[in-house]
Amino acid sequence: MMKGEVYMKLMIASDIHGSALYCAELLEAYRREGADKLLLLGDLLYHGARNDLPDGYDTKKTTALLNGMKEHLLCVRGNCDSEVDQMVLEFPVLGQYAVVFTGERTVFAVHGHEWGPDRLPALSGGSLLVSGHTHVPAFRREGDVFLANPGSVSIPKEDSARGYMVLESNTLIWKTLAGEEVKRENL
Repeated sequence: MMKGEVYMKLMIASDIHGSALYCAELLEAYRREGADKLLLLGDLLYHGARNDLPDGYDTKKTTALLNGMKEHLLCVRGNCDSEVDQMVLEFPVLGQYAVVFTGERTVFAVHGHEWGPDRLPALSGGSLLVSGHTHVPAFRREGDVFLANPGSVSIPKEDSARGYMVLESNTLIWKTLAGEEVKRENL
């Protein structure tokens, strides 16, 4: 690392959907990882009409857990997030996207229902686009841009595990909530 560069270990997760049970497990994983920030890709409190209630569904407890970590969180709005959620959450959650500079690369974060792998924003080479929404973990390259999805913390789909991603330097790792490494990709 050169003098003046900013370095960040970033943990990335999505789709908590009001599960206090899995939110608590995610926050424990964040402490265990020792990441600098936790980037949440939306759908924090509500399950939406297409999903079953997740185990441990308790939006008030989920709100308290997240508010207790507010200085560590970066968030984007999911399709199940609303202005009512912002009234109880003590950190910004209504931005459609976030841009994070890790020192190694630019991370463009979205939920995935408007911008995402199937509708890419203009990104410079070497960028990483992270999105949730599908509840299915994914890694792929699109030209010189890398696309990743951490899956869902509480309602995983297509037989995937509940999980998150860690971006450290030029390595992106997908892990289960218990911390088991599932996939590693050098960007």
